[in-house]
Amino acid sequence: MKKIKGNNERPRLAVYRSNKHIYAQLINDREEKVLFGISSLSPQIKKKALKESKKVSREIGKVAAEQALKRKIKKVVFDKGKFKYHGKVKEIAEGAREGGLDF
Repeated sequence: MKKIKGNNERPRLAVYRSNKHIYAQLINDREEKVLFGISSLSPQIKKKALKESKKVSREIGKVAAEQALKRKIKKVVFDKGKFKYHGKVKEIAEGAREGGLDF
């Protein structure tokens, strides 16, 4: 199994999903640094009061893209981890693409 790595030019957008919540982090593996993280527990997401988990996931992707663009990052490497690319994970990816990220 090949490991996905991010760098200065293309950091890694890592997704993790638990039974109740979903998380996304932008990571620069070369410097071993987390640039930012967002989750369904974050105030930006909670104040939107979205009920459907797929809508929450899409919003997480959009906010992640917004945060990345503030840091002048347009290209990322998407890391879905051990999760299948469907449902909530796919919604984060689509939300990030809608927000302007390229991967």
